[in-house]
Amino acid sequence: MTGEHLAARVAENIQAWEGWLASWEPPLNRARPRVCRKCTNSPLAAAAGFARDTPHQVVHALVSRMHRLIDAEVDMYTNEHLPLLQAELEGAAIWNSGGYDPGQGLDVEYDGVDHDAVEAPGAQPFLFTFAELQQAEKPEPALPRPPLTEAEKRQLKLEIDVADRQAASVGQELCFLLVEHQPGVRQAVKRFVDPQIEALLEQLSRNLEAPGN
Repeated sequence: MTGEHLAARVAENIQAWEGWLASWEPPLNRARPRVCRKCTNSPLAAAAGFARDTPHQVVHALVSRMHRLIDAEVDMYTNEHLPLLQAELEGAAIWNSGGYDPGQGLDVEYDGVDHDAVEAPGAQPFLFTFAELQQAEKPEPALPRPPLTEAEKRQLKLEIDVADRQAASVGQELCFLLVEHQPGVRQAVKRFVDPQIEALLEQLSRNLEAPGN
């Protein structure tokens, strides 16, 4: 992917993110607390100019789009230049197919998020969770795959290293491109997110006031 084409794809994805952000609302349910590997200390989030207190959903939506761009570039590079790794990836996909994936078919903004909410204290327990469904529909363990020769193992390790360097290179280029979009990203957050957060804080403040005040 050329630099100009990658720049165009970044601009398109930021525009799509802004369209998603226009209909975003703060979630009413509590999510399960866990560290997001995509967003925590993400150079992509920093390059986009997000403030530390920006809601995680808002950050995650854009970071996930950038990760999709990186994955697409690495997939294309692997298909063209790394034949053994490509064959291994295709074989693994076929070998491990089947089962239920709660994230399959969802929009990119929800890549990698926990789809189960936290049960409210004192409330009736959930009849089921997505995690339980995924475990129940888990396919039988796959048969062992045909072993690689020692030469193939060495070659595969080299190709994995090349793919990792390609991913790092594309990620670095995306960071430079995102810096150029910082004003637009911050303006979108200011327009669509900040008023909703301020309204929630004002409502919370009113609810905490003692009766009669």
